[in-house]
Amino acid sequence: GEVDIVLQDRRRRVVAIEVKAAASVNAGDFAAMRRLAEACGDRFALGMVLYDSEKTISFGDRLHAAPLSLLW
Repeated sequence: GEVDIVLQDRRRRVVAIEVKAAASVNAGDFAAMRRLAEACGDRFALGMVLYDSEKTISFGDRLHAAPLSLLW
């Protein structure tokens, strides 16, 4: 797996976003994001998997699944 979007601000903080066209999400969906977070260390601000549901779920420190509908 890979992360779809990686954003970095001027202070070099990193946000990772993955878009998943499914109604469920599990810890395995965060594998690539966890590797990125480890590589970035303290610069990793947030990892988000956007998926086809209405629930926001925490998957650990700075890792969350959230509804695709957050985009609009």
